[in-house]
Amino acid sequence: MAETKNQTFAFSDKKRTDSDHLDGDNLITVKKQMLSSASTWEDPAAALAAARHEFGEHGGVNMSIEASATFTVMEPETLSRMFAGELGPDRDFFIYSRHFNPTVLNLSRQMAALEGTEAAYCASSGMAAISSVLLHLVSSGDHVFASTALYGGTHALMTHFLPRACNITTTFVDVDDLEAVRNAIVHGRTKVLYFESIANPTLKVANIPELCRIAHDKGIKVVVDNTFAPMVVSPARLGADVVVHSISKFISGGADIIAGLVNSMMDLQQGPLMILGPTMNAKVAFELSERIPHLALRMKEHCHRALVFATRMKKLGLKVIYPGLENHPQHTLLKSFANKDYGYGGLVCVDMETEERANRLMHYLQNSTQFGFMAVSLGYYETLLSCSGSSTSSEMNTQEKELAGISPGLVRISVGYIGTLEQKWSQLEKALSRMQNSGSSNKY
Repeated sequence: MAETKNQTFAFSDKKRTDSDHLDGDNLITVKKQMLSSASTWEDPAAALAAARHEFGEHGGVNMSIEASATFTVMEPETLSRMFAGELGPDRDFFIYSRHFNPTVLNLSRQMAALEGTEAAYCASSGMAAISSVLLHLVSSGDHVFASTALYGGTHALMTHFLPRACNITTTFVDVDDLEAVRNAIVHGRTKVLYFESIANPTLKVANIPELCRIAHDKGIKVVVDNTFAPMVVSPARLGADVVVHSISKFISGGADIIAGLVNSMMDLQQGPLMILGPTMNAKVAFELSERIPHLALRMKEHCHRALVFATRMKKLGLKVIYPGLENHPQHTLLKSFANKDYGYGGLVCVDMETEERANRLMHYLQNSTQFGFMAVSLGYYETLLSCSGSSTSSEMNTQEKELAGISPGLVRISVGYIGTLEQKWSQLEKALSRMQNSGSSNKY
């Protein structure tokens, strides 16, 4: 883990000079320590607690916000060494905030600890992160194969933008069908396998270890979007090469920040994160770094309530989709590699079969009983409700939605933690009862 490296060297407050550089033997030792620490990594919360804590400029317990766009050096020769890659942020040398910013780097270290990766980079949005990763790994004429069950924006990027602008094609495949995955590989052209750990919005769980084995046998990189399962699943520990997040969801915990994370995708000379400049604002990074320490507590409550609500709704006869239920097709799979004590995710889906009935349910949940808000996004402390087929997956046509398993009446519920559990369940029950009583059928 990169965090061991960052703990090993304590950076002083003064600017380093060329003569302060570290010798090669120290760097080799750090790498050995890093690998040893990574092998004992078990719990994301423990990894976060062990990560380097950055103090403020005047001894504050929180890191200062570094708002500068550019950074000075003490010796003229240092700049050329920095641009040659000999000196960098790991030794407290910064060039320009589009490359690395101390405040953003602090958040990146936290995210690397969270995911158990060697490095991380924070971008301005989840889609900026995904786009930058793909443009880094795939060139004109290359091929991607991806899950049919993806966030609508990602699907649109692969279906429309990349073929038109970059001559990069994508084959969509049901990743549950491992033989279909093997058959989708185009020899010499396929560079990336892309899927979500827990799919948006269908909540299908990907067999990350097996998919990674299939891809790596053919020299293909694996990119996993872990937005739906921070703390719950650690894709890098299961074989993924790159993990992406939309940090504005569970990691932020508030519906007020747009951000994305890319692991190990920064290159000063040619990297898309430098060239395209999807840089996170330092003030946003500071806000996020203050929220990550209590992510474990929030995720456990999201997941606990999601399991309780899913179990109770299923008993009422609703068609509930939740990986924590034993009748979910991938329940046993997720249980086999999920991090212990974090549950099965904070989202529950209810299939109301038609958009009209989905909209009626959401109307009662928001406007009649105040159970939640009709809004896209997820991971908020309030419960958020959306009919995915007509909102976050609206970029997909009817056939694509059918292949992804997205019903017209699929209601995605991002379970919040505000109020007491029984208080919120009472609101949910009342909404269901009122909907049932108002309809011509006794069916929900």
